Amino acid sequence: MTSARDVSRISIRQLGLALTAFFIATYALCIALGLVVPEWEMHKPWLQFFPGFEWLTLQGVLIGLVESVIYAWYVAVLFGWLFNSFAADRPSS
Repeated sequence: MTSARDVSRISIRQLGLALTAFFIATYALCIALGLVVPEWEMHKPWLQFFPGFEWLTLQGVLIGLVESVIYAWYVAVLFGWLFNSFAADRPSS
């Protein structure tokens, strides 16, 4: 049987995997949108958030993909740790 304290904690591994899938899917959709409507210049915002990203080069797109995974795990570790820290401080009922 699980206690109320166990239920309120979040698995950083599961959060990291979910965010990785979400960030990769979002990145892929943005790349696809940039290919469909290149006149919108959707790649320009990526240049500031993804150092080394180059539009329409395999190396540049892969760099953006790797950086998306890094960002996902950064958020998962930081958010998961903060959430679990605050959840542990909450009095159990």
